[in-house]
Amino acid sequence: MILTAVRRAAANLTEPEFRSAFWKSIGLTVLFLVGLWFGLRYLFEWLLWPWMVMMAPDLPGWADAWASWFGVFAGIAAGIALAAGLALLIAPVTAIIAGMFLDDVAEIVETRDYPQDPPGTAVPLVRAAVLSLKFFGIVILGNLLALVLLLVPGVNLVAFFVVNGYLLGREFFEFAAMRFRSEDEAKALRRRHSGTVLMAGFVIAGLLAIPVLNLATPLFAAALMVHLHKAVSVRDRG
Repeated sequence: MILTAVRRAAANLTEPEFRSAFWKSIGLTVLFLVGLWFGLRYLFEWLLWPWMVMMAPDLPGWADAWASWFGVFAGIAAGIALAAGLALLIAPVTAIIAGMFLDDVAEIVETRDYPQDPPGTAVPLVRAAVLSLKFFGIVILGNLLALVLLLVPGVNLVAFFVVNGYLLGREFFEFAAMRFRSEDEAKALRRRHSGTVLMAGFVIAGLLAIPVLNLATPLFAAALMVHLHKAVSVRDRG
């Protein structure tokens, strides 16, 4: 079931109907990440500035050299922290971007691959925005936990996949399901098929961990969960 959904979602990404949503999604994701990079960079500079000012004026030679080395190490530390911050925020950024395009993607997939089924209904804009912001906060908290666990040998990579696999799988599946069901019904369906949804979430987390390809994660995840929702719905009826 999952392999079929993955194969069909990957094929969907190459279809002409996806091009507009694909470039919009990538463009917004890149802009968002670039904005975050500069925002985090200025934040670190602002935090380091009082220390540099305090050490700069009229320092003796040895202290001036020490201050220069401090600036080098501070720059390296800031670069590492910036990279870690962006890695931490890729998952929530993916969730926010996906919330903007899920209905467009779902409509394309439903029309092309399930023309015999009744079309879904888009989640109301305000409700979709509230759910996306709520999930944004949950994913940040989850990834903060995963970031702490990165310091634990043997747990770090597993923590990334478990946290993001669970959270992203849940979010994308429920969004796809709510085109046909109430929010409570979508949650109940996910719980009945929690193992399947989690495994699909691991696939999304795996794509999220691959540089460049992770920019396509929102559209792939949306298409994947539309296919998976269709499959588990048929299983429930059977």
